[in-house]
Amino acid sequence: MPRNIEIKARARQFETQRRVAEELGNGNVERVVQEDTFFNVSTGRLKLRVVEDGRGELIYYERPDSTGPKESQYVRSKVDDPTELREVLSRALGVRAILRKKRSVYFHGQTRIHFDEVEQLGSFIELEVELQPHQTVEEGTAIARELIARLKIEIEDFVPVAYVDLL
Repeated sequence: MPRNIEIKARARQFETQRRVAEELGNGNVERVVQEDTFFNVSTGRLKLRVVEDGRGELIYYERPDSTGPKESQYVRSKVDDPTELREVLSRALGVRAILRKKRSVYFHGQTRIHFDEVEQLGSFIELEVELQPHQTVEEGTAIARELIARLKIEIEDFVPVAYVDLL
């Protein structure tokens, strides 16, 4: 199962932090509007992500609810017909919540830096350090901690849970 090291934090200095991310990503940014439908599951989290052009992706992930950098294990699958799959999963599992966000993604080395504006919740930063098969959690955590410092993310801004848990 692929792994990454993640953090999520409230973005209290959104524009200042975004400028740092732009520098780190050499100005390259991907902007996307996403709708994530979360389904009821007994372990982990299962969501169907649909982006504004209609593409879909089913994502299952397991991650502890704790502040600071943490390991996340996930499986992703591209979906040809997200509307139909949403109907199937909704009937089979039930919908836990639907979350909408505008996301700007900057790429720095093996890290995706997300700036999210989440409906009903506000502005956030997420770091996802994509671990290579040979890399340890400690190596990924060190990369995350360096970026936390560069982005001036304060410890009191860390969010221990997924957005869906904040709704």
